Amino acid sequence: MKGPSAVSSRRKSGVTRLLWTLFGACLVATVIGYKPVVIVHGLFDSSGVFVELLRFINQSHPGTNVSVIDLFDRSSSLQPLWKQVEGFKEAIYPIMQNAADGVHFICYSQGGLICRGILSTLPNHNVHSFISLSSPQAGQYGDTDYLKYLFPQFMKSNLFHFCYTGVGQRISICNYWKDPHHTDMYVNGSDYLALLNSERSNPNSTVWKKNFLRIKKLVLIGGPDDGVITPWQSSQFGFYNDNETVVEIKDQDLYLRDVFGLKTLNARGDLFLCSMAGVEHVKWHSNDTVFNTCIEKWLV
Repeated sequence: MKGPSAVSSRRKSGVTRLLWTLFGACLVATVIGYKPVVIVHGLFDSSGVFVELLRFINQSHPGTNVSVIDLFDRSSSLQPLWKQVEGFKEAIYPIMQNAADGVHFICYSQGGLICRGILSTLPNHNVHSFISLSSPQAGQYGDTDYLKYLFPQFMKSNLFHFCYTGVGQRISICNYWKDPHHTDMYVNGSDYLALLNSERSNPNSTVWKKNFLRIKKLVLIGGPDDGVITPWQSSQFGFYNDNETVVEIKDQDLYLRDVFGLKTLNARGDLFLCSMAGVEHVKWHSNDTVFNTCIEKWLV
């Protein structure tokens, strides 16, 4: 029979092991803590469409603080993009301030262009991964269902008559409508995309480039069966020339001249393209293969 001192020693040893186990668990949780994720929705969307994406994130990165910004929902998403940039910026900035190690952006469709506006104009942002999910980053030019719904009296070939006017620029889609057959009108008439791309004279271009390059990773996701983003390569900064032949990102003038930092990001090893066939535009954020292949690894 063991004496009291042996029992006491054994209890102390058990308590010590328990304390070390708890300490180790806390240490591991601290070490692998995930950065907060901010999600910005697209045209005619709201925060409610991201149920599956939230589930994917919570399963793969438990404990991640995810904020789906509930602003400019549905028809309000047609408001001018600079107005939306300011609204989203005001909502997102406190999240950044409370995240010492930075945050990740997942920005879907039109939201990807809004996020570019935020990243270009916010000098002290701390965005680590900017994940652009099927967003018309190089512009939009196509006879899609969205176009027919919004502008039933127009086709892609004549929408420039409306979009490149003061009235047209009050509608978000016109802010990034890019007619390759009327480049001069686009440059002079676009109040948003032409400025972001410095295709139009912009005295803030150097500062905006510096701000944008604060990101650590740029992930551009898109695919040939999208059905909305036209050309689909716009999601990866490819776009039509005046013959409607797609010029890929690395042959684009804005890349070659490193207008706002794409070439710099690539030289740094921080530019990533993820292309996936068989995904319709409205399915990108609910497709687990897209998440596992193109998104998950960047949310650390």
